[in-house]
Amino acid sequence: MWWSTNTARVSTQGEVQRFVVPRGSSAIEVGNSLYKDGLIKSPLAFKIWVQLFGKQSSINAGEFNLSPTMTMEEIIKALGKGPLEVWVTIPEGLRKEEVALRITDELNLNAKDATAFREEFLTLAKDQEGYLFPDTYLFAPSHSAGQIYKVLRDTFDKKVTSTMLQDISDTGLSLHEVVILSSIIEKETKTDAERPVVAGIFFNRLEIGMALQADATVQYPLGTKRCSGVTSDCTWWRPPTKDDLQIDSPYNTYKYPGLPSGPIANPGLSSLKAVIYSEDNPYFYYIHDTNGNIHYAENLAEHNLNVQKYLR
Repeated sequence: MWWSTNTARVSTQGEVQRFVVPRGSSAIEVGNSLYKDGLIKSPLAFKIWVQLFGKQSSINAGEFNLSPTMTMEEIIKALGKGPLEVWVTIPEGLRKEEVALRITDELNLNAKDATAFREEFLTLAKDQEGYLFPDTYLFAPSHSAGQIYKVLRDTFDKKVTSTMLQDISDTGLSLHEVVILSSIIEKETKTDAERPVVAGIFFNRLEIGMALQADATVQYPLGTKRCSGVTSDCTWWRPPTKDDLQIDSPYNTYKYPGLPSGPIANPGLSSLKAVIYSEDNPYFYYIHDTNGNIHYAENLAEHNLNVQKYLR
């Protein structure tokens, strides 16, 4: 009687409602959410059903349309089908081509639709490198490239607050220049703690007219040349060789002092804040050792010693 009662529909009447399963949710968490939203009678019964019939792995993350008129069995079956919207995570530091590829892969679009999506998305994002905000989004396979592009671009405007915009004036840079430098920080650093320090190093170099000498800015035009027209994954960020550092490109910060001509990737909030609120320091050089730890130096002699000690 308990089982029959608690696995039955909550009501004979009720409207269809939106239900979202976050990525990585356990059966217990999903059951509690269903109960809280009035879609099932017992989270315990839900947990037992899922474990009894081995349905844990079949519950998908994403958005679903569910109703209190559905039995628990019908709800579990619905959660096992393809969701209306799926979670798409855009990591920090991807360039626009990688963002487009990530979206089509996560939405599991067929080859024809994926190609059409990427072409439209990259046309819209042509001059928006750096402004496609990295985050986790809910998108439907039916969403157009234009709709998804707008969400990413609008999210940037929401994340960069009015206070941040006001504080940019203290950096001596424009918003676009902040985005350019933030994109370099995103690719050149590994932790939140080191980003404001490295940003301070770049400001030190800019102040004396020293070249930024950032490998990532060389990787960007090399990747564009190597992967142009590629519709599948490509090695966009291959480490540059000594010869690569001679490439004649406005992005080559070994060859040309100052900022490159545009952003090289799409930075996250941590990198944007690192530039806006950079840390004053006496350093002009930095390296990462083979374990990923960063080491700073005030002059070239100290830097060369760090290279000898940590990399050779």
